Amino acid sequence: MIEKRFKAVLAGLAACLAMMSSSAGAAPRQIEIFHRLPEAKVAALSELVEQFNAQAKDYRVVLSTGDWRTSAADMLILEGDDEESFVSGKPRFKPLYALMKEHGKALQTLRPPAMMTRTPVDAKGRLLALPIGLSTPVLYLNRDALRRAGMNPETTRIDTWSALQDTLGRLADTGHACPYTVAEPGRVMVENLSAWHNEPVTVQQGKRTVPRFNGMFQVKHVALMASWTRARYLHVFDRETEAERRFAEGECAVIAAPSASWVDFRRAGKVDVGVVRLPYYDDFPGAPQNTVADGPALWVAAGRPAPAYRGVARFVSFWLEPANQVAWQRGTGYLPLNRAGLLASRSELLGDDLENVQVAVDQLGNKPATSQSSAQPVVERQKVRRILDEELSGVWADEKAAKEALDNAVTRALKE
Repeated sequence: MIEKRFKAVLAGLAACLAMMSSSAGAAPRQIEIFHRLPEAKVAALSELVEQFNAQAKDYRVVLSTGDWRTSAADMLILEGDDEESFVSGKPRFKPLYALMKEHGKALQTLRPPAMMTRTPVDAKGRLLALPIGLSTPVLYLNRDALRRAGMNPETTRIDTWSALQDTLGRLADTGHACPYTVAEPGRVMVENLSAWHNEPVTVQQGKRTVPRFNGMFQVKHVALMASWTRARYLHVFDRETEAERRFAEGECAVIAAPSASWVDFRRAGKVDVGVVRLPYYDDFPGAPQNTVADGPALWVAAGRPAPAYRGVARFVSFWLEPANQVAWQRGTGYLPLNRAGLLASRSELLGDDLENVQVAVDQLGNKPATSQSSAQPVVERQKVRRILDEELSGVWADEKAAKEALDNAVTRALKE
């Protein structure tokens, strides 16, 4: 009898030990992030993921690429055509603000400004997704090129378009083959220059908001840029990243490019790079106003089990921690997501590491945004940007007048 009881106790202990062993050896739940970030930004994301995985016991975040439509990812970093397709039709996402609330995690981000692209924000201003990759166009200078042309980078005026024209003229006169170039011409010359001067790029047609970026201001600026191409002050390149490559290599002296490109230019190490705000027309009433910001956002996929969502909420909270915000800005050049990141960008302890962020934030908040200087989703669509750049290419080739190109772009955009 005693022997039977002893065997029963041993069997119970063995069962308990087996359960404990199984629990202790259980693999952490995998949380997948889909992305198509540029190669230069992936290192910062990988580092963030590694740090999260090192301190998380029951979750492991992994990165994936490919086709988001066939991906089983729990989170997706999307922009452009991918993001537009993802948010259209049947809802494929779980609103971020709701997810964080359900899991008791504070969503400690800056209030989404009117200058930010409206895609990841609902009608009440709540975040549907985390805008992890915001940037706005700014002006970069090759300080060495200015010095070689006999100019002091610290005192040379380039804050207005007329002052920049004088600077480019001196660069050209001293033999610089590419004084000025622009990355994403339509985004800079139409979207942001219009906002920078509080000029509309849309109009109401009944209940619809439709593109209308062929007004006098836009025509005037594109016509000026056309004259610069004929004078060999401005060089516009066909390939999307060619302008930035030429500047990073030292071939072009000045470039209008996204604020996030600061990190890439400095890593290239071939240019003593400076960063300043976009020029404005000093004869234009009220200018400068503000520019607009957009970029990739982190979306949460719909239909995932509660344990997966719990891990996603923890990862988002980790991303928003002050130290991680600073590391993300320094590694990518993207704008801060919360007040901690914003304050860090002002810290003298970081030297000029976040100088681009300071310039971009000052430019975005130069004045309170108006209805005309706020982000305009119908113009920011990737298809509309492509149309605009296609039509503008005819201007740079001296095949179309500025007004003809912009009129054509509006006509085509209205059909999209």
